[in-house]
Amino acid sequence: MLALRSVLFNIVWVFNLIFQMVIQTPFYFFMSFEGAEEVPKRWARSSYWLQRWMVGTKMEILGRENIPVSGQGALIAAKHQCNWDFYAINEMLPSSAFVLKEQLMKLPFFGWYVAKLRHIPIRREDKGKAMRRMLKIAAERVEEGRQILIFPEGSRMAAGAPPNYRYGITRMYLDLNTPVVPVALNSGLYWPRHSFKRYPGTLRCAFLEPIQPGLDSETFAAELERRIEEGCEDLYLMATRDEHVPPMSAEVKAGVERARLREKARLETTGEGASA
Repeated sequence: MLALRSVLFNIVWVFNLIFQMVIQTPFYFFMSFEGAEEVPKRWARSSYWLQRWMVGTKMEILGRENIPVSGQGALIAAKHQCNWDFYAINEMLPSSAFVLKEQLMKLPFFGWYVAKLRHIPIRREDKGKAMRRMLKIAAERVEEGRQILIFPEGSRMAAGAPPNYRYGITRMYLDLNTPVVPVALNSGLYWPRHSFKRYPGTLRCAFLEPIQPGLDSETFAAELERRIEEGCEDLYLMATRDEHVPPMSAEVKAGVERARLREKARLETTGEGASA
């Protein structure tokens, strides 16, 4: 039954994307920038409804107080485990700009949509030159009061996989001199990488306390990785206490145990776990 629901959801999810792009394309390019921003957000909200109705996957957003308000520029550094992250985090932010491969800008429909929303293309082959160009555009977007969404590892990683954070986010932190909001999630438990299956349960996304400007590169990089990785492990632990517990790899289970130990230490420090 799970396999059938998953297949049906994947088909309807893609059809919903194509349908919305086709019916809105004639109007999209005549919309204001603000109106155009709402188009992918409406698709995201319809996708939330589909995943809950067809698969039984609910969604919970934690740390809403850490989400930048409208007009507040910031860097959003998020874990990336599945396709859900891309459109869902965009829907949660007031006005986001993605850092994405320049090749995607050349795709029919998708590239046209992205160009109107003034995202940030990067040509990885150019290395240093590409980084300077990206930083220039990113600085302009922050000045406009937009939130720059970047996945520090560069691509999707399976839940529990060893972290592989790249230098790009550190360079942006140093050059843009703006707060960085780490984002942890457990989406990979419910939308596993390289699998068509979609599991029921509560998919969680946590906006963590911002890292303020002023740290050196090594301190920032270590702190960002620690916060995101521990945040994800905390969400894996929460998933074990839900009504529907998704399958977990050995790496995820190890993360759950680390989170359990941190939780126990916190409770003992506050006195709440003294009797445990």
